[in-house]
Amino acid sequence: MHPNKILHPTDCSALSRPALTEALALAAEHGASLVLLHVVDSLGPENLSYGESISADQPEAHRRQLFEELHHLIPPGTRVHVDYVLSEEDLITAILRTQAEFGCDLVVMGTHGVTGLQRWFTRSTAEEVVRRAPCEVLVVKGPREPEPLRDFRPTGLHPGRLVEGSE
Repeated sequence: MHPNKILHPTDCSALSRPALTEALALAAEHGASLVLLHVVDSLGPENLSYGESISADQPEAHRRQLFEELHHLIPPGTRVHVDYVLSEEDLITAILRTQAEFGCDLVVMGTHGVTGLQRWFTRSTAEEVVRRAPCEVLVVKGPREPEPLRDFRPTGLHPGRLVEGSE
């Protein structure tokens, strides 16, 4: 695969850094451009405190601040063309719409590794994007401790695992 345009959805956290690093490396290696997407709760004036009057500059100042934060994710001296996108849509919709609108042929995203019982009650964004995106999706796991494996006690009828090899 030789991607031309890579989408990296980010929440700007340290947990998403490994995926950003991978997206930048792939873009540099293949001469691809990068689309950096950050989904926020609001791009409008809802962030004002009670009693503040709304001026036209306040939402724009909030948007400029969000774009500045997004720009600071890219290390200085990076030689990759980057488009920056802010969205207030549902996360999965924002990822799929941005991929389609920019014609991205690869999505590189992180996963926060929700496991166990919590996984049954929450929707995995990475899984949903893998299912629904029309392009390749690379999910990058961040560093974490491996989970312990369940104990297994083989029996004569159920040895658990058989390995056959040629020597």
